[in-house]
Amino acid sequence: MKIGFIGVGGMAQAIIKGLISQAQVKPADILIHSAHASTYEKVAAATGVQVATSNAEVAANSDQLALAVTPNAAVPVLKEIRDQLDPKRTTLISIVAGLSLERLEELAGYDLPILRTLPNLNVAIGAGMTAVHANEALTGDRLDAATGLFNHIGSTVTLPEDDFATFSALAGSSPAYVYFFIDSLSRAGVKYGLTKAQATKIAAQAVMGSAQMVLASDENPFGLIDQVSSPGGSTVAGLLAMEEAGFMTSVVKGIDATIARNNAE
Repeated sequence: MKIGFIGVGGMAQAIIKGLISQAQVKPADILIHSAHASTYEKVAAATGVQVATSNAEVAANSDQLALAVTPNAAVPVLKEIRDQLDPKRTTLISIVAGLSLERLEELAGYDLPILRTLPNLNVAIGAGMTAVHANEALTGDRLDAATGLFNHIGSTVTLPEDDFATFSALAGSSPAYVYFFIDSLSRAGVKYGLTKAQATKIAAQAVMGSAQMVLASDENPFGLIDQVSSPGGSTVAGLLAMEEAGFMTSVVKGIDATIARNNAE
């Protein structure tokens, strides 16, 4: 199976890195091109993937074709490559934010199998979370193959397109919020005498383990909170102080602001 990438920005590079690191795709089976030779040549040199001389060449030689350009570039690119898109062979995988399946079908062809996706950057380490939604032409083994790419580098969830803005806030933007939380924990550790490196390692490992517990447990997060919180103990004191400072409200307001901005774009 040949996988092509038109556009090799941060998200495309993360997907490529994840697929190669998880040994799911050989670099020789990945073909890339973008508007800037300096960018795709650098990516090719770092990963060993193959370089095409044009977007049309990528489209003509790919079974799975990832469209990874900016929204304003997507329309001219799809018009450029439309003649190379063969519905019997090509599955178009869009990671273009804000471009609906209906619009993709208008530009690429209504009979072309298309998967709209919204990954997050954690795909680079095989721990991504990706929202997916397929058009009616993408079914069966071809749907499994397209979504399988993202299951190899994390997890997927099938969502209505109307929920993509919410997903973007919870999975796309939230790594920044989690990094902020880890850094806040780390700075508190420094306040009490740890080095920043020590405190960051401790906080990051605790967050990672806690996330794994949520995914592995039948309990909801509040149930797990109760397991950690002894009556009258220090954890309860800390939780109450955080809530008094508006911890949960600040998180919800952050998600509200993210979704509002996504919907405005």
